[in-house]
Amino acid sequence: MMKKKKTDFESRFWSGTRKHSAIGLLEVFFQFNNLTEVKEMLSTMMHSSVQKNSRITKNPAEVFHLYLSLRSLVRASHLISKKAKKKKFTAPSEINFSKIMTGSLSEQEYRNPVQIFRSVFKICSLQDFDGYLSAVVYFSLGNSRCESGKKIIIPYLQLTKLLDAAWLIVERL
Repeated sequence: MMKKKKTDFESRFWSGTRKHSAIGLLEVFFQFNNLTEVKEMLSTMMHSSVQKNSRITKNPAEVFHLYLSLRSLVRASHLISKKAKKKKFTAPSEINFSKIMTGSLSEQEYRNPVQIFRSVFKICSLQDFDGYLSAVVYFSLGNSRCESGKKIIIPYLQLTKLLDAAWLIVERL
């Protein structure tokens, strides 16, 4: 019997343990974080990052916690995009779709969320996400604004899709 390999996704600080499988980390992420609240917080952080003299009102420790957990989620998602060629986590074919149900995803993406992981990492690299997360946290907690707002929009949109896909995968386990 082969044992699942667990990778260090730098999650010890926020999850309490260092080693997770990639899918296991997604599950732990959503045990600690509510999808809607994470998306709202990211949206608020984006707004604060591009507005001059606008600072997020959340406790900096909460923002830092979100930063660390999102960083780990991105790393786990990247590994899934590379390794999950056999697993699909597909939706049953008899589901009738509505735009409310699929969120930011197309019907095809909703049916196969692993496809989203692959397409997201064709658009943004791990370094792009690291840079985005660092910038959005830095600018949302300070009084200055991000002058290159256009550079943080694409990673923000891709991270939103990644969150939706990760949530779907956890829901279908």
